[in-house]
Amino acid sequence: MTRKTNLASLVLTAALCLFSTACKDTKTMQENEQLKTQVADLQKQVGELGNNLETVTADRDNLKKENDALKAEAKSRKPRKAKKKTSSRKRHQA
Repeated sequence: MTRKTNLASLVLTAALCLFSTACKDTKTMQENEQLKTQVADLQKQVGELGNNLETVTADRDNLKKENDALKAEAKSRKPRKAKKKTSSRKRHQA
């Protein structure tokens, strides 16, 4: 009888362990799928940000060239300052 009880408790314990392990595996698999989805989404976002960075960099370079050209044009349009004339000595009347 003791043998049957021991065997039954062993089988019950094994069944509970297997069930517990199966639940953990299912939960782990669900978490794993969620993480895979998040990773895929983040990779997509990184790709989009990389494209945006290239676009913004190209725009910045074009604006810098345009700014330099406008500065050069503005510099050439500025009127040149006339040199100061040396004042002639005035005669003081006494």
